[in-house]
Amino acid sequence: MSPAIWQRRNKKHMKIENIKTFGELKDSGYTSKSIKEELRQNLISNIKLGKSSFEGIHGYEHTVIPELERAILSKHNINFLGLRGQAKTRLARLMVNLLDEFIPIVEGSEINDDPFNPISRYAKELLREKGTSTPITWVGRDERFFEKLATPDVTVADLIGDVDPIKAANLKLSYADDRVIHFGMIPRANRSIFVINELPDLQARIQVALFNILQEGDIQIRGFKLRLALDMQFVFTANPEDYTNRGSIVTPLKDRIGSQILTHYPHNIGIAKTITQQEAKLDDRQKGLVYVPELAKDLLEQISFEARDNEYIDSRSGISARLSISAFENLLSAAERRSLKSEVESTLLRFSDFLGVIPAITGKIELVYEGEQEGSAYVAQELISDAVKTLFPQYFPKIEKLEKDSENNPYNELVEWFFAESGFELLDDLTDEEYKERLNSIPPLNKLIEKYQPNIPQEDQYFLKEFLLWGLVEYKKLNKYRFTEGIQFKDLYGSYISGL
Repeated sequence: MSPAIWQRRNKKHMKIENIKTFGELKDSGYTSKSIKEELRQNLISNIKLGKSSFEGIHGYEHTVIPELERAILSKHNINFLGLRGQAKTRLARLMVNLLDEFIPIVEGSEINDDPFNPISRYAKELLREKGTSTPITWVGRDERFFEKLATPDVTVADLIGDVDPIKAANLKLSYADDRVIHFGMIPRANRSIFVINELPDLQARIQVALFNILQEGDIQIRGFKLRLALDMQFVFTANPEDYTNRGSIVTPLKDRIGSQILTHYPHNIGIAKTITQQEAKLDDRQKGLVYVPELAKDLLEQISFEARDNEYIDSRSGISARLSISAFENLLSAAERRSLKSEVESTLLRFSDFLGVIPAITGKIELVYEGEQEGSAYVAQELISDAVKTLFPQYFPKIEKLEKDSENNPYNELVEWFFAESGFELLDDLTDEEYKERLNSIPPLNKLIEKYQPNIPQEDQYFLKEFLLWGLVEYKKLNKYRFTEGIQFKDLYGSYISGL
């Protein structure tokens, strides 16, 4: 009988806290199984019920998750290979949900000994001495997840174990006795999921120490060779860039990892938006305070897509999903700050608020040499500009680089309006009423919105108007100047002539 079925059947008449000895456990009909079989059986149950085992993971439904499920069904140790911010660790943590709710262990065991299959000297001697009276305790699924970040200072003693001279002195044992061993993280994670993040950063000699644990179950500590049949589910994460920069996964270790699963970034803006909305840590006040048009959300995600192809950015290091998440948090905070200064209870998100996301971008991009010369702030502004250019043709007629004078350009009237005006300014601290009034004061701008986006919600119109002006700037139809209090838009040639 599987532990999951056993737990359901015994829930009413025998609670697990009432089972305190090995004899009571055997009488209850409980049978143990390996952790890989445990994961496999619970995954099979979820698949049959049509239940998702990896809630909150988006964009992997037809790629990564099927491969992960096949690896679990195959009882493989797993390596997630992908760039930063691709939910590798999140997937590993969600595997905990496939564990049984509780498992029994020999009470006092350092390495979660299964009373039906003890492996430590302590558990074997206790069972031999007390038999069915051996006390047991229960471990919950959340306590069966262990995680270690691979750093250059990690030692074999940390992971596997070492001789403990204090234990030897207290127990009056010689160093030839295996009871003087202090177990490391891996033996203590017996019957658990053990995750090693950034595996290539682990020194090669430390990786070698994992060989026998993965394959044969042997561990060697200071000359001791113990046959410990550890029951483990190993999950590793690695960045492909690490293979050439900081280190590599040694070939024999890769050979012992059953499945290597490639992760990836979202394939489209829709999936990226879903991830950002789910992960952004927003204050309740911000959620009700700031109205965010869908175009603004699309534009924010497009910045990350542009960054992955930008010539100034090292694409091999990856552009984490955390860029969009942090940028969205900054975006709403920029609007919130303005509303606090204006003492209003609600506000519309403005395009100028995107200047507030630059600090969230600069810390999350790795620049190549040319990018370093330009500076991270300049590159961040270029990403916003590129995002505008990419999305602009989805809302308004495309602007060609070369146009014939005879062609009826839909933007001529708007450009001429700016030529006739001395300049149009949008100050950062305008109230919402002043902001709307300023944008409504441009008749050709209103006409373009009515003609090409007649069905857009009223609340989105003002952001779209600003977006149109920024788009004309990017396509060299208008000029834009940033000054201390805000932004000024001018006709391209008129401003050039006035400059002369």
